[in-house]
Amino acid sequence: MNFRQSSKPAALFDPETGAELHRHPDLWFDDGSVICRAEDILFRIHISQMCRHSPFFRDMFSIGNPSNSVLGSSIYSKGGPNDFENCPLIELHDKADDVGNLFVALYDGPHFGNNDQDDFRVVSGVLRLSTKYLVDSLREKAIAHLSTAWPSTLKGWDAREDVARAYEMETGTSGARLYPSPLAVINLAREVDAPALLPSAFFDLSRYTYPQIFDPCAQDPLYYPSSSSNSPSPPPSLSSTSPPPPICLSLGDTQRLCLGKEASQHAITSLIQSMSNSQSIRNSGLHGSMHQSGHYHHHRSSSAAICISAAACRKDFSELVDLATKHYLFDRERGYSDPLYMADEIGGLKSEASECKACAKSLETWAMRERERIWRLIPTWFRLGSDTGSASPERTCSPPVVDI
Repeated sequence: MNFRQSSKPAALFDPETGAELHRHPDLWFDDGSVICRAEDILFRIHISQMCRHSPFFRDMFSIGNPSNSVLGSSIYSKGGPNDFENCPLIELHDKADDVGNLFVALYDGPHFGNNDQDDFRVVSGVLRLSTKYLVDSLREKAIAHLSTAWPSTLKGWDAREDVARAYEMETGTSGARLYPSPLAVINLAREVDAPALLPSAFFDLSRYTYPQIFDPCAQDPLYYPSSSSNSPSPPPSLSSTSPPPPICLSLGDTQRLCLGKEASQHAITSLIQSMSNSQSIRNSGLHGSMHQSGHYHHHRSSSAAICISAAACRKDFSELVDLATKHYLFDRERGYSDPLYMADEIGGLKSEASECKACAKSLETWAMRERERIWRLIPTWFRLGSDTGSASPERTCSPPVVDI
C-alpha cells in the first residue's frame, strides 16, 4: 500500500513542545500531496482523495494555495532525509484514531463490524468526522450501520434483541455487554443530528435502574472504562475498584429519561391490568370494523376457532394475571422494566399448556398488538418531539462548526 524509501526516515518533532511526531503506519504515502496532523500522528495523503469525497476540503483547497504552507514552521526533522519537502500541513483538532478511521474509509470504503463496543468506537468517530467535514455518503452509511443496533422499527428491535440473547448464551455474560452504552449513543445522536437513533437508545437505557445508570458498579453492564480513551479496552474485571468517568446526559435528556422510565413502568402495570379482562383479549382474535355509532360488527374468519371452555379460560387468565403480578411487579424478575419483553413473553404463556387454542391464539394476537402500540408510543414517552415543531432544542439544525 505504501512505497517506502530504503533509508530510515527522519525523526519528526513539534518545534514548540519538542514532542516526537509519528507517521501513521498505513496512511503515509510517499506520493501524498498533503500532510494532516491529529494529536501526535501524521497522515500523508492525497488532496485529490480528500476533495473527491468532501466539499469542505474541496472548498478549502480551492480558496487557498496549499503549496504556500510552510511545513517547517510546525514540524522539524532530525537524523534523516526530509521526505516531505514542499508538502503542506493541515492541523486537525480531532482524535488521531478517528482521523485514521475516516481516511481508511475514504480510501478503502467503510468496513464496519457487528455493532459491538469496539465497532462503536470506530463508527462513532467516522460519523463525527464525516458530519464535520461534510462527507455525506459516509455519514449515511455510518448511521445506517448504527441503526441495525439502534433501530426505528419493532422488527429491527426484535432482531437486535435476538442477537443480544445469542451473545448471552454463547458467552454466559449479559447481552447488554455486546452493545455500547446507550448513554454514549444518545450523546452521539445529539452531536451529529441523528434523531432516528434516539428512541431505541432511550428505551434501552430505561430498562436499567437509576443506580445502574448514574452510579454503576463493576458488575453493571453500563460500567465501562474511560470513554475518553483512544484505544479500545474491554470492560474492567470485577476486582476493579476505581470507577470510570461517567458518561453524562444533558439536563434535558436526563429529564426525558425520567419521564420515559415512568411511562414504561406504567405500561407494564397497564398490561397486567388489561389481562384481567379476559373477554377483551378473546375479542382481540375477532375481526371487526367500527361504524360511526361506535359499535363493532364482528365476524369470525373461516379458520377462527371458538373458545371451548369460557369458565376454564377465565380461570387461566386470572392465574396468568397473578403470575405476571408476582413475577414482574413483586419479584422484579427479568423483563420487569421492559414492556416489550413482557408482552412478548406473556403472549406465549397460554399456548404452552392450554387446551383452548382459540384463547391461546387471541392472547398471542393481543400481545402482538400491544407490542406494536407500545413501540409507537416510545418517542412520546421520552418527549423526543417530531417534525411539527416539538423537536428537542438540543438537536443540531446546521452543520457543525469546523475548527482546523
